[in-house]
Amino acid sequence: MTSQTGSETDGLRDLITRARVVLWDFDGPICRLFAGHSAERVASDLVDWLGQRGLSGLLKEQERQTDDPQEILRAVNRRHPGSDLVAEIEERLTKEELRAAPSAMPTPYADPLIRTWTALGSRLAITTNNSPRVVHAYLTGRGLFSCFAPHIYGRTADLHQLKPDPHCLNRALSAMGAAPPAALMIGDAPTDLEAAKTAGVPFLGYARNEDKEKRLRKAGAVNVVGSLKPILEALRIRP
Repeated sequence: MTSQTGSETDGLRDLITRARVVLWDFDGPICRLFAGHSAERVASDLVDWLGQRGLSGLLKEQERQTDDPQEILRAVNRRHPGSDLVAEIEERLTKEELRAAPSAMPTPYADPLIRTWTALGSRLAITTNNSPRVVHAYLTGRGLFSCFAPHIYGRTADLHQLKPDPHCLNRALSAMGAAPPAALMIGDAPTDLEAAKTAGVPFLGYARNEDKEKRLRKAGAVNVVGSLKPILEALRIRP
């Protein structure tokens, strides 16, 4: 990870100071959902499941090789939008996400950051492409659900509304009565950045490794941190 310049530090402090509402992506900034339950294996199992039903042809070769199970879901939905097949794959993915939740690895400093932001009076929401059921399960297990409830906006049956579409961000802003410039989104993927831009919400990238940072920078992210620690420190010294 590259170190932050003085101007980047000032930009980070400004983002934090102005944020009255914080929209969190889930898998990445809050935890590594598939840390103990391989996402690659889940994706492979979904590909195999389609193959057993004679439906391998629905996927391109690159899609069959993906390690992201959500890409399988998106691919099938592009070819058969709103079908029973898509609904079944989505339910299978949700069950795998729920199976992964107990072994998910908390992102360092995420828990105290969430509690500190809440204690300071900021309102928090989850805006994710994961199932809201897994978010509920994970946050409850960590004792963090009250920091977000009821503002958890995740994957719905309308898969075209997944990020980079800003639908979940707009739902959160509307429900919380927040103007986009007064909010902040924390995400770890270019799709999070694109959704935030479209919604008019300032964006802070979280990149746990150099590859993640490169992708965010290439997509146009200006403020990117490799740890949540400087955010927590900035909050604790905020006037």
